[in-house]
Amino acid sequence: MLTRYYRELLNFLSRAVNDRHAAADLAQESYVRVLALQQSGEHVAEPRALLYRTARNLVIDRHRRGAVRGQALDTDDDGGADLFDSLAAPAASEPETAAMSAQAVEAMLAVIGELPLRCREAFILHKFDGLPQAEVARRMGISVTMVERHIKLAMQACRRCQDAQDGAPPPSSL
Repeated sequence: MLTRYYRELLNFLSRAVNDRHAAADLAQESYVRVLALQQSGEHVAEPRALLYRTARNLVIDRHRRGAVRGQALDTDDDGGADLFDSLAAPAASEPETAAMSAQAVEAMLAVIGELPLRCREAFILHKFDGLPQAEVARRMGISVTMVERHIKLAMQACRRCQDAQDGAPPPSSL
């Protein structure tokens, strides 16, 4: 985990505190806290998300200590609020986002799994294996037109799944 996210976290913290040395200290403290939690036997499902959350909290604590000492930004000009808003970790690291993404992938795989066998086979060969439609047709012993129909049917099913995930109403059939 250390080498995997360190540079990314350090860059995030450097932007947050505008001081590379302070950012390095905060990154180290973040790692210490997350690793201590893991070594205590606590299961950490999303270590990257926890690492960013810990780092963000340390930055906020640092600014609070600075405010108490009279070294922080004047929050009357709303600059402090903007600073705290900018400290959010990348959206992909948030646990809620990761869970929603995993659920969306599972839903999409379920939709693909429910496709008719030949349709699913053509779709997987074309989209996942990257074969051109002519090669898919040759391997399956069907026409290119039939491959196109299978792929179109599969793409429509995937679109409906995506729309359902996004909360969009199903298209009305005229």
